[in-house]
Amino acid sequence: MHKRRFPVVLRGYDCAQVDALTERIERALRTGSWEITPEDVMRSRFAVVLRGYDQRAVDEFLYESIAELRARMAPPPPRRPPERPRVEPARVIGWIEGTRFSSRSGEHAGYDARDVDAFLDRVIAGLRGQGPRVDAAEVRAASFRTVRLGLGYDRREVDHFLSRLAEALESAAY
Repeated sequence: MHKRRFPVVLRGYDCAQVDALTERIERALRTGSWEITPEDVMRSRFAVVLRGYDQRAVDEFLYESIAELRARMAPPPPRRPPERPRVEPARVIGWIEGTRFSSRSGEHAGYDARDVDAFLDRVIAGLRGQGPRVDAAEVRAASFRTVRLGLGYDRREVDHFLSRLAEALESAAY
């Protein structure tokens, strides 16, 4: 490829700086590499010197180059987060069924145990295919009545468990 030439004027952009950037742009366009991105070109600045390249001609070239770089360069491959291992529904069911919450009564209100148990029964039924699936968003949004008298579960334990359950449901292989 031939070297790009711009008109030289009394006061213009530093020729060496412009030539260096132009070379990088042309190489990136030729090879399709990410050596220089459109954003790099937009951020470029040049010293204004005596007997430099015509600023308008260089600027026009740079605008055209930015458009061409955007059009011709393939986007970088998306960065995906590492995939979590898939969890079998049977393991989630066993974990739910094996969980026991501390009871609260008296001064400290707890979640109504019947509400919590009924909700977890719905989750298990969904995992077994015996009812509608309960997704992670529904688990995160779950709310329960609080009780001072009668059987109530420790709210912090239940909230922590539901947070972990939501993560497990996101990874469940079903």
